[in-house]
Amino acid sequence: MSLLSNVFYFQNGIGVLANVFLLLFYIFTILYHRPKPMDLISCQLTFTHTVMLLTGGVVWVTDIFESLNIDNDIKCKTAFYIHRVMRGLSICITCLLSMFQAVTISPSTSFLANFKLKLKKYIIYAFFYIWSLTLSFYSYLIFYVVGFTNVSETNQMKVTKYCSLFPPNYLIRALNLTVTTSIDVFLVGVMLTTSAYMVIILFRHQKQHKYLHSLSHRRSSPEKRASQTILLLVTFFVVIYWVDFIISSTAVLLWMYNPVIQSVQKLVINVYPTITPLVQISSDNRIIKILKNIRSKYH
Repeated sequence: MSLLSNVFYFQNGIGVLANVFLLLFYIFTILYHRPKPMDLISCQLTFTHTVMLLTGGVVWVTDIFESLNIDNDIKCKTAFYIHRVMRGLSICITCLLSMFQAVTISPSTSFLANFKLKLKKYIIYAFFYIWSLTLSFYSYLIFYVVGFTNVSETNQMKVTKYCSLFPPNYLIRALNLTVTTSIDVFLVGVMLTTSAYMVIILFRHQKQHKYLHSLSHRRSSPEKRASQTILLLVTFFVVIYWVDFIISSTAVLLWMYNPVIQSVQKLVINVYPTITPLVQISSDNRIIKILKNIRSKYH
């Protein structure tokens, strides 16, 4: 367990540092430059992942909260609720990022091209609905997350040193799992559909301009690079999502957590918010240029 804990803290540290750096970059871009529509979405995703990682180690969050003069029940409810909301926002905003990139690279003759000029307006509406629905949907956790007391007497499932889940009846657990899974499967389906669409567009573009490869490559590289980055993130997210889904759904239905499996699940959950900023940083020419300038000043 100590090895898993060390890996977990190392993973969290890398993820938080990368996300904070990326978040500061997007905030600066939005405030002082003309941001692209994708910058607004990426900023939201980065903020979500930063908070998700900070609250993802609910173990150490509640350990820190232990020193505060706040009721343990309130601390547990707050930490679990915020973390679950951030996980929900992560899949929604990743889906949104994939959808808007598909619109961005769509040909001028396609139906999606009609939405290009109003992307920023639609993004604001999308943010409002996503945040409102996610905050509302996960409010049920307030009733089922409690400060840990005694498992043998209350049948609570201990998930951290100080927090546990109060067991709803089997029907409610199954219903909650069904609704949550249906929403997630729909969003993953949208991601895969828009990703397939982007692959087709990029393939057609490459095929049509093969005879002008060097010129075409120079003109289309920013959009192509952004699309490839999002395709990579979506693919990575889908794989991580299903691994996490298998572990978490089994635990919810059986109402049983093995400490080792629980630690592995935390590592799996945090892989996507840790890798995402690293991929975005390495594929954004603006950030690469900034890092090169900083490096040249000190060498």
